[in-house]
Amino acid sequence: QVQLVESGGGLVQAGDSLRLSCAASGRAFSSYVMGWFRQAPGKEREFVAAISRTGDSTYYRASVKGRFTISRDNAKNTVYLQMSSLKPEDTTVYYCAAERSVVIDSNPRVYDYWGQGTQVIVSS
Repeated sequence: QVQLVESGGGLVQAGDSLRLSCAASGRAFSSYVMGWFRQAPGKEREFVAAISRTGDSTYYRASVKGRFTISRDNAKNTVYLQMSSLKPEDTTVYYCAAERSVVIDSNPRVYDYWGQGTQVIVSS
């Protein structure tokens, strides 16, 4: 069982940066692939980024590649999403998720545990 708590959301201006954190409690954090997703009201949850168990492999959706960076600190049971050059279209609720797997996956249905989400608002 893994419990996830996101933090770091807020209101920023276009072009600003923001770092989201996701703290995990429970055992064996390093056994989980970690992902970040986002979901706007009335829309499906969409993949943002994911990172392998050791952190040596990452994967991003095209629209955030080069602007967002996912990383993890297994000693601190935490995964991060560094967001730069933020755009108004990045405005939504961001969720972290954990999947007990050996491969990175962008499909939200395969993730086993989810946080409650943190709101990011980017003003133009």
